[in-house]
Amino acid sequence: MSPKHVVYKKLSRDKSVGVYMGKRDFVDHCDFVDPVDGVVLIDPEQTKGKKVYVMLSCTFRYGRDDMDVMGIAFRRDIFLCTRQVYPPLQDKERSVHTKVQEKILRKLGDNAYPFFFEFPDNLPCSVGLLSTDPGKRCAVEFEVKAFCAENQDEKAQKRSTVRLAIRKIQYAPDKGGAAPTAETTCEFAMSDKPLHMRVSLEKEIYYHGETINISVEIDNSSSRNVKDVSVSVEQVTSVVLYSNDKYISPVAYDETMDSVPAGTSLKKVYSLCPLLASNRERHGIALDGKLKHEDTNLASSSVVKDEVLKEILGMLVAYRVVVKCNAAGVIGSTEVAVEVPFKLMHPKPDPESEDTTDLVFEEFKRSYLKGIIGEDDESPAEP
Repeated sequence: MSPKHVVYKKLSRDKSVGVYMGKRDFVDHCDFVDPVDGVVLIDPEQTKGKKVYVMLSCTFRYGRDDMDVMGIAFRRDIFLCTRQVYPPLQDKERSVHTKVQEKILRKLGDNAYPFFFEFPDNLPCSVGLLSTDPGKRCAVEFEVKAFCAENQDEKAQKRSTVRLAIRKIQYAPDKGGAAPTAETTCEFAMSDKPLHMRVSLEKEIYYHGETINISVEIDNSSSRNVKDVSVSVEQVTSVVLYSNDKYISPVAYDETMDSVPAGTSLKKVYSLCPLLASNRERHGIALDGKLKHEDTNLASSSVVKDEVLKEILGMLVAYRVVVKCNAAGVIGSTEVAVEVPFKLMHPKPDPESEDTTDLVFEEFKRSYLKGIIGEDDESPAEP
């Protein structure tokens, strides 16, 4: 059986323009980002002499959708790039096409025109905060928009516009750093010897859905009794574009009954697995960007190049293991804590086959589900 390559297809309401794309996930490899390419199908009878443009946008949204109606736009365009595809500004036969583009162009005929965009290397990845208010959201979103107009500054009519959500994502690097470890030593009044706690992980990078084994060593040489050992994985999300908001949320937690009496020690491995399924009702959790009809997962760790300004990246996501315990004294208890940072990401998938023998078109229609991503929501067309 010949391999199949899915092509995502969406048409405007008046059928004047349609967008065809071979993929909707574009990978940031840190040293370069996958270019965004596709094909626009034109109906010359419907366009009636107007021009057709394609726009790639990156938008940061941080408010309620209904506020836009009141004239307050809780959104900021981080990146906008618009290209004219019809009438073509260059001979489409001379432009460089991907294999998928070539196949789509041959299949659609003379009224199909290719488009191509390159991402700047300083754009954030697709990420959003989980909100208990369905009308309010904080998210970095990417979109390809094709529209028919007299010029690119004219406000396009919705019936002559196609909007297709895409994602910019990162995968785990091939090699991680050294296995992270952290430790602390606490000295107490009326105690000759200290309390020492050391926490270590097996590696720096974990994949979504993978169990994290946490090695905890507590050497309690002090005169205090240690109790209430707790282990958690915390997600730290910094909203850096318009404010300095920071959300710290435990996404996996284990409050044990373990204790370490004075003059004894503890050496134990705890296991936690941070999953979205256990945190769907938690406000402020960061999630990887969502293509509306699909499920998603906890946001991946942000990998930032040294020369990129963090302020333009919208939201930065990091993870850490936190181990806490209470050292009980005569007057009161002292909390002792150790934090160990790590990365949570997706592994690199196997390279896609370049064979495009059989194209399968997956068409999207509008379902107008408010409060997900944009006012022009989409889902696969009914069979």
